[in-house]
Formats: sequence, C-alpha cells, structure tokens
Amino acid sequence: MSAASAAPLLEVRGLRVDYGVGDGAIHAVTDADLMLHRGEVLGLAGESGSGKSTLAYAITRLLRPPGIITGGDVRFHPEPGRCVDLLEADAEQLRVLRWSQISVVMQSAMNSLNPVMTTGSQLADVLEAHRPGMSAASRRARAAELLQMVGITADRLGSYPHELSGGMRQRVMIAMALALQPQIVIMDEPTTALDVVTQREILEELSDLRDRLGFAILFITHDLSLLIEIADSIAVMYAGRVVERAPAGALFRAPRHPYSLGLLSSFPSLHGQRRRLAGIPGSPPDLRQLPSGCAFHPRCGYAVDRCSVQVPPLLRLDEDGGRVAACWRQDGSAPPPPELAAGLHGRTSASAAGSSLPDRTQAPRAPAARADGTGAGAEPVAGSSPGGASADLGRAAPILGSQP
Repeated sequence: MSAASAAPLLEVRGLRVDYGVGDGAIHAVTDADLMLHRGEVLGLAGESGSGKSTLAYAITRLLRPPGIITGGDVRFHPEPGRCVDLLEADAEQLRVLRWSQISVVMQSAMNSLNPVMTTGSQLADVLEAHRPGMSAASRRARAAELLQMVGITADRLGSYPHELSGGMRQRVMIAMALALQPQIVIMDEPTTALDVVTQREILEELSDLRDRLGFAILFITHDLSLLIEIADSIAVMYAGRVVERAPAGALFRAPRHPYSLGLLSSFPSLHGQRRRLAGIPGSPPDLRQLPSGCAFHPRCGYAVDRCSVQVPPLLRLDEDGGRVAACWRQDGSAPPPPELAAGLHGRTSASAAGSSLPDRTQAPRAPAARADGTGAGAEPVAGSSPGGASADLGRAAPILGSQP
C-alpha cells in the first residue's frame, strides 16, 4: 500500500479508559498516543486483552458501561483548518460523524448482520438513515454498487445472511462501512475465522478500495505478520499501553521493544532454514493486578532491575518521532542488546537499500551480559531480576504526556 501523506486526520493523545470506578477500576487503556494520516493504514497489534478493541471503541465513543473514558484527547480533522473534539461531541454530532465520516467494521462482523433482513435491506437502512433524500430506487442502486465494489454480484441483494458464506458476509460488512464514503474506517479483526485464501482476497480488495477512494484505515489484529504486509505504520500494544510505534518495514527488520521482537519470532518464515518457532513465555498479565514497573518485565529476557520498579515512557528513537518504544534498554544509558539494535550501526535506517530481511523464527538470544556484568551467555529466564542498572537518562527524550 502507498505511503500515507503528511496531513493528520485523527489524533489520539494520552487516552485513558477504565472499566469501573474507584479503587476497583481496571485500567484497560493507559496514556495511548496514536496519529492516523490521510490515506494511511495504521496497524494496531497485540495479544488478546491488550486493549486494542477498547481503544477503538473509545475513539468512536461506542464504549458500553462499565467502560469509562477518564482522560486524554481524540481530535478528528475532517478538512484542513477544522477540528472536531470527539470526546466533547454531543450525541447529535456523533450521529452525524459516525458512518458518514468514521465507520467501524466490528469484531466478529460476520455475525453482526440481522438474520431476518436481506442484504439489500440492511445496506439500504444505512443510506435511509443518513441520506433521507434518496429515493428507494436510488438506495437499491447504491446497494448493488456497494456489493459489486467488494466483489459480490447484485443478485445477492435478496439473500439473507445465512445464505452467504463467511467471506461474503465479511465483504457485506465492509461494503456497509463504505456506504457513505467515510474518511476513516476502523476494522477490528476483520479477517478472523476466515481461511487464508479468503483473507487474501478481502485484503487485496480492501487495498484496491483504499487506493481508489482514499480513506484511511485503523486495522486492529493480533496477527502482526498480516500487518507487516498491509500497513504503512504499526503500533504495538501490551497491557493497555502502546509499547512501540514504527513504520511497518522498520518494525519488521529492526524491532526495538522485546515484546515486538517476541511477536515477530512467533510466526514462521517462508524462506531460509527450518527452525523451531519461539513464542513469548508466560501469559499476558491480569489487568486487575499488573506487575510493578514495566508490565512486560516478568516475560522479558532482557529485563534489568529498573524494569521491575519504573514504568518506561515512550522514548523517541529518531529525530521526527516516527519511531518510539517504551523500553529502558533503549534509553541511551547503555548499548541495547544486539537483537534490539538492528540497523543502528553503519546504516541510517533498517530499511536501507540492499538490506536483507532477517529470519524472525529464531528465539531471541540472551543479552551478552547483564547490567551488573554477570550472566554473560546465560539463557534469559522469564521473571528474572538481574543486578542494578546505571541511570544516565539524558539521551532519549520521553514523549510528551507519557508517564515515567
């Protein structure tokens, strides 16, 4: 897919979402920062329970109780010089914006269609609600056009959802999301439960539609290998926080956060030597009882003492802020482990011309030495707490609004 233009379309700053109130509240999203540009595909990746869907529903104000937005800003720029604060918008403003400017393809979208209404009726409902001046004939013609846009013949307008395959139902949901030509389409796990051939067909159609219509996409999935192919940039979430954000190619070739490295090491390569796949040890944390410090440190083979007591802020890793990572091994106080420093020596970027793609199927190796000089060559142990780290932190600037 083509690179995104520089114009910001959606800005998310310091967004916080809780489930419940008081001391028992669960912090599902904490200080999330995202920026979606016009025409861009921004991927949001992470394990189940990392806060991806909650973040999307908070952006669109679709959270149901007990979900509560407790802080941050979400600003939509529908045109140059105009800004809409989505968190301050009233019900009528949101009704106008949803579907016409920002649409959502919900998780498990295949089961979101009304089983007792035909495909054509459900597409026409969207048009009738937002384009009341359209005649019934015009709505039906537009519904047929939308189906053809996603590769379904117009004779399926009279079909009920149970008469469609899973891939066709998914296409219908995408057609419905594009009915009013929105500027942003949020897609929450749009290809889950589909076979890989159908996934490929839908993603190719989506890419073609994006190129023709110019909308931006926030694409949410747990499949990082999928995002590498379709996204312009990727944000990785863990335990409610964005822990890394980078251009897709740069993140694939040179991840800077141990969690991103672990995700990339969890799917096989189609080329090179056969290797045993290496996953991430342990399980995602219980949000009701998060570990102290960095939430990932109990599963991280690169953790130092500081990781267990202080939450790392998002650190700028380049001049324009396009690469950020929330990891103390990137704070500049000491050289990062080789696995988290690819492309730093002799090249200005990991995507420099002529660079080859590394094989991500090999497990992350142990750091050459622990922070206290011990443990050289030892296998990293999940939850281990190596000796003390020095703390000259002046070399990497924290992102504004992030909490150390």
